[in-house]
Amino acid sequence: MTADAVRPPLPPFTEESALAKVQAAEDAWNSRDPERVALAYAEDSVWRNRDRFLSGRAEIRAFLADKWRRELDYRLRKELWAYTGNRISVRFEYEWHDTAGQWWRSHGNEQWEFDPDGLMRRREASINDVPIAVSERRLG
Repeated sequence: MTADAVRPPLPPFTEESALAKVQAAEDAWNSRDPERVALAYAEDSVWRNRDRFLSGRAEIRAFLADKWRRELDYRLRKELWAYTGNRISVRFEYEWHDTAGQWWRSHGNEQWEFDPDGLMRRREASINDVPIAVSERRLG
């Protein structure tokens, strides 16, 4: 394993290291850079995102690029919910608008499982979208 394939903090997680992992994920996703975000996932990572099932870093990267072409001005907040061993659970919300100008707030929960090198090997995400007015935005 090369040094750039190790993504600290590494499991088993403590409260401090789990909080750091969640913050790193929030920062990366807010960059809206599919290349940067995809590097946090194992080459053979598997995802369930809403009703989509993805396998592998390349598929994840393509999914993210498409996501941020549709979800404009995306802004995310994540909160640590629980952690144990090599797993972390988060709740999140993000806001974005579509090409017609409609703003949305998306709420959800994720379960993450990491390999020994700190790369996410599994992600399970349940997400719901609610239309909002510009005046209702909280994450601007």
